Amino acid sequence: MPKLVIDDREIDVAARTKVIEAAAQLGIWIPRFCYHPALGSVGACRVCAVKFIQGPVKGVQMSCMIDAQDNMVVSTTDEEAVDFRRHVIEWLMLNHPHDCPVCDEGGHCLLQDMTVAGGHGLRRYLGKKRTYTDQYLGPLLQHEMNRCIHCYRCSRFYQEFSGFRDLGVMRSANQTYFGRYENGVLESPFSGNLSDICPTGVYTDKPSRFFGRRWDYQRCPSICINCSLGCHTVASIKYREVKRQEARFSEAVNGYFICDRGRYGFFYAGLEERSRQAMVDGKEVPFDQAVKVLKEKIEEIGRGQGSEAIACVGSARNSIETQAMLQHVCQLKGWANPSYLMDRAITKKVKSAISRLEPELVVSLRQVEAADFIMVFGADPINEAPMLALAMRQARRDGAEIAVLDPRPISLPFRFTHLPVVLDDLSLYASALIKTAVGRDAVKELGQNATEFYDVIPDVAGNSYPVKEQISNLGEKLRSSQRPLIVCGTEIVRETTPQLAADLALFLRAAKGQAGLFYLMPGANAFGAGLFSRVEDSFEKTVEDIENGAVKALVLIENNPFWQFPNRLRLKQALDQLDLIVVFDYVNSVAAQKAHVFFPTTTLFESGGVFINQEGRAQAVPQALTGGIPIAQTGGGDHPPRVYGLGISGFEARTAWQILAELADLELHSEEKLRSKVWNWMIETIPGFAALPPIGELPDDGIRIELGAQPSARFSMEGITKGEDLAEKFELIPVEWTFGTEELSAHCECLRDLAGKPCIFMCRSDAEDLNLTDGDQLSIELDRGIIEAKLRAENDMASGTLVIPRHKDLDWQKMDNGRALVPKGRIKKIT
Repeated sequence: MPKLVIDDREIDVAARTKVIEAAAQLGIWIPRFCYHPALGSVGACRVCAVKFIQGPVKGVQMSCMIDAQDNMVVSTTDEEAVDFRRHVIEWLMLNHPHDCPVCDEGGHCLLQDMTVAGGHGLRRYLGKKRTYTDQYLGPLLQHEMNRCIHCYRCSRFYQEFSGFRDLGVMRSANQTYFGRYENGVLESPFSGNLSDICPTGVYTDKPSRFFGRRWDYQRCPSICINCSLGCHTVASIKYREVKRQEARFSEAVNGYFICDRGRYGFFYAGLEERSRQAMVDGKEVPFDQAVKVLKEKIEEIGRGQGSEAIACVGSARNSIETQAMLQHVCQLKGWANPSYLMDRAITKKVKSAISRLEPELVVSLRQVEAADFIMVFGADPINEAPMLALAMRQARRDGAEIAVLDPRPISLPFRFTHLPVVLDDLSLYASALIKTAVGRDAVKELGQNATEFYDVIPDVAGNSYPVKEQISNLGEKLRSSQRPLIVCGTEIVRETTPQLAADLALFLRAAKGQAGLFYLMPGANAFGAGLFSRVEDSFEKTVEDIENGAVKALVLIENNPFWQFPNRLRLKQALDQLDLIVVFDYVNSVAAQKAHVFFPTTTLFESGGVFINQEGRAQAVPQALTGGIPIAQTGGGDHPPRVYGLGISGFEARTAWQILAELADLELHSEEKLRSKVWNWMIETIPGFAALPPIGELPDDGIRIELGAQPSARFSMEGITKGEDLAEKFELIPVEWTFGTEELSAHCECLRDLAGKPCIFMCRSDAEDLNLTDGDQLSIELDRGIIEAKLRAENDMASGTLVIPRHKDLDWQKMDNGRALVPKGRIKKIT
């Protein structure tokens, strides 16, 4: 480890550490504009100059470009270095428009800080300033190119780090321009990070423009709940409204950045149409009266039909406290066991994934970046969990080979090998790929079951697979890898695939000494939902019980089944049979509008809570604001009402778990004591929770729950045979898109233009066989109705497959379950 002295202080650092980083470890802040820990060094801005007094390097040099070495003596305060930095600041300010009073970056602008710190206050240059024309870059970012200091951070992040090419560097020297080749919406789903990474105000956040300075906001750490990754954020609140969300550094999860769905997916919390008052039969009533009415109605149904006639349904967007309280209350009251996930298949897959997250296999999102061979089974990272795609991008930049086995037309911001196989064959080809790289002797240490399982997998050499050559080539590269990783989805894959992915990861670990396993799950707290669910319980079963007359009352806890249930007509007819529908929610959903009794609940920002991400990492979120109607709404756009009173306008909402506790007549303590009580009950109930500290003591990056290995679940023989030939049929698969399909972010106006138009994807060769062309308006006749949308013919997708996004503007919910088989004769062009 090199040992050096910086400003008379000695420090040992790891090899290849830059001097600017070594100084930071001592708490010495060296000015910088172009340098960023995630982007590394480029030496463009010249403001990080320091004086090297002794050692292998001498004189004024850029601290971001020099590796720390033994015997170095460095001064950041040397007169020559300070004078150099002062002149750099002055020439960077030559063309600056000095518009700090109207710049949203003012107050947290690095250029502003460095200018003041460098002592620059008088502009000596009297020449004409260079000016640029700004561009329209879409609904998320405002472009103000005149503020640019040519640090290159934006282009380096956008092109090198995130892998998109439509924004970059144009012209040269003093006329260098950063933008697009023409006005237009930025293509990258990570473009919002430009407002964080720009050290000036070239890119500012458009949705929160002119609303407040950083010191005007109440800023609080939070997490994103728009997918299962649990990325860290900072929420900015002003006037009882979450107005902005930024990335918060997390060493274990998202690093320095977040995706645009997470950054802008919070506007549901402040919508004007959000219901904030308890209601009975569509009329607003005091909260206590609604509780009283609900208790009476439930008691009446319990007396007449039995307590099991009352069904409760949670969701993957519940906090773990709500999920646990729901389970606890159902047990206390003798109600039917609650369900949390939509159907039996997804419940089984999520529970399988949780059971197979063995400590020696599970990896964090940041650890994905260290893999040298990544295999993706049945997952679409950029659409299902965009930050996973960004992590995979970093692995690819370091030389990793990446293969995706999925029937969809996958697009990723880096080069990869796509094997577009149908879902029935996915497990077979995945197993064959692993077998080409793992010898039989390596798996013997895993036991007899592992060896028998290995022998069942067909050899590539002895079969005529359509992707045989690709599998062989990938197998050769996999054999030479040292840190392989399997990424497995849970939404569209068959029920056996998550188990198989874990078995194959064990094979790789036996052969390589290490291997990783990374699941994607259907929701922010799907892990918690899986922990509390029984395999036989799902919302699909609840609908069947309603249809059979076994359930007469339905309690929906932050769940809108109309968003994702595959058969909307069946759902509507089932709910019409109920004597009582109760909804707890913070979204004014279709289900909320049908409720006989409605309770407004608090959002993550208003109550905090614990969420467990897809790797089993329990992360606590503090309360960011008290709640209530945003002041901008109470005044109708004008000054808020000049009325004095007790409490906050619109502050009827409570946490879902508090309402459940009151409904169950549990002894009501303070919120903190009640939360601790729920936490203690979870510790007693769920293995793995006992190792966690009290809820208030969870570290910033959370703690991974370890449920332990389950050898009995390993090496099942199911799912590795070739699927049936569908012949004259297509399999219709509903899927996620980056924008427009996730429930909470779909409420955000600034993301609506990014969602794209609904469409139906089909393999180009299949389209030609049906005499269809790209752009045709299609009609797909299902047993429960007709789906109409434009055709997108793609070369790189599985034949015999139709893919439709669960788009908010597409009437797609006309299937009996999550999978539909469509005869070719039912696919027609609308003329």
